[in-house]
Amino acid sequence: MQMVPSSPYETGSPAEKRIFDRLRRAFDDRYVACHSLKPTRHPRKGFPEIDFVICGPEGLYVLEVKGGGVACHGGVWQYEDRFGRTVQSHEGPFRQAETALRGLRDDLRANLPRGVLDRFTVGYGVLFPDCEFRSEGAEWDQAMVADVRASRDLEGWLRRLFAYWREREGSSGSSDDEVVSALHAYLRPNIDVPSSKADVPLLDQVEDVRRRVDEFTDDQMRMADVAEANPRVLCAGGAGTGKTFLAERLARRWAEDGLQVALVCRSPWLRHFLASRLSMPGLTVSLVDGVRLDCRRAGLERFDALIVDEGQDLFEAGFLETLDEILTGGLEEGRWCWFHDLNNQSLTPRFERNAKSYLESLCPVRMPLRINCRNTRVILEWIQDKLDADLGVRGVGAGPAVRCYTASSQRKSAERAAREIFELVDLGGLAPGSVTILSPFDLADSSAAFLPPGAANRVRRLDEYSMRSMPVDKVGFARIDEFKGLENEAVMVLDLPAPNVATKNVTAHYVAMSRARSVLSLIYL
Repeated sequence: MQMVPSSPYETGSPAEKRIFDRLRRAFDDRYVACHSLKPTRHPRKGFPEIDFVICGPEGLYVLEVKGGGVACHGGVWQYEDRFGRTVQSHEGPFRQAETALRGLRDDLRANLPRGVLDRFTVGYGVLFPDCEFRSEGAEWDQAMVADVRASRDLEGWLRRLFAYWREREGSSGSSDDEVVSALHAYLRPNIDVPSSKADVPLLDQVEDVRRRVDEFTDDQMRMADVAEANPRVLCAGGAGTGKTFLAERLARRWAEDGLQVALVCRSPWLRHFLASRLSMPGLTVSLVDGVRLDCRRAGLERFDALIVDEGQDLFEAGFLETLDEILTGGLEEGRWCWFHDLNNQSLTPRFERNAKSYLESLCPVRMPLRINCRNTRVILEWIQDKLDADLGVRGVGAGPAVRCYTASSQRKSAERAAREIFELVDLGGLAPGSVTILSPFDLADSSAAFLPPGAANRVRRLDEYSMRSMPVDKVGFARIDEFKGLENEAVMVLDLPAPNVATKNVTAHYVAMSRARSVLSLIYL
């Protein structure tokens, strides 16, 4: 099924994220699922939010997702949110889905050509993916409900839901592809209108890049299907080609399939970042040095599956031995996917080519990533030109020009950095937390130590625990080596000389520059 957008909108609901991934694996590309749709018409609410709208040959369906526990007493529904708090509603999930569908249908009748909507069966369903829901009531039939059991086979439940509504409405047959495409195009249209202004504000350029990121993840998701279908995969790609994104998606899929999964890396910063995004049963995010202990803490003798992120850091015989011990079947017979960056191996302190050759000797499926889905084309082309590094092709939109300066001293560098903070945040409108300063040195030894008080008070030294909840009110500071595998909207690089490919002094430049999604500022010394 096509997902629009291709990755979930920001949502506080882990249940929605799980349903998103399961919908992606259901049916074929004739079906489209729109996440978090907000139609402009509703019987009572001005701008309601529909969790999912399914559009396909069998019709148009609204899905409401309620995670956690569910109860109803005296006509008042109670839901348990992800923080364990109880939320009450007099409307109830079935009435909520029914009224949302009614509003969507009114919107479509008003805006689509006459007769188009009449060619669709319409209906709704409610999913309770975290609990068993066996209750009966006048407001619903069991065919409209998917609880923890039914939601595991989402395609099977959806087929039953479609059949239920076709029988209820007395509909037969299916809508042709042309009509489905017209409906899909209205629900989530592709819009590309050039600006009439000569100078587009920085914040607008950044927002445009954010919107375009979703368009470039479909290829990566198809790669997730390849990784899931093969027992051993060696995946290589440059910075920004979606390796961590794929590692997360694959980890979710395997854990949802009932496997005990270890997602392993070497960086404590990356480990905290991944752990904050992947809290679910059956999945352990671990440092390679602590994976044996984490395996025992999980009550396991071995994990069923292994995923390695930033795998170029783990091409050492000792690490391979550790991972072989904690994986059922070992590296030779077990199930694993190893993500690594061929450009980045010279940054690894003790890269052992024999270790990589050993993994290759196990005949894994080779999966190259060629599409850059992080950096703008401007940043991508700058890095490729200055560093002669392969970061994939395309990039996510044009984006702002790279901002490059040279300072004669650290104090001069700090003056320019203070000006950059002012221009990016105060004039450009970026949130302070969307800007990260990177240096090869710690804060006390970097140019940032010379920031004037007004700018210095706006900067916070990050640590590995910050990755669980990045500060939004402060510009972050980190060493370049700490920020491997991570990213931010805007990155300011201090204390590096201009890159020189001939002398091969470009490894730190590669990591630092490729962290920037939209805005890259360079202040060379």
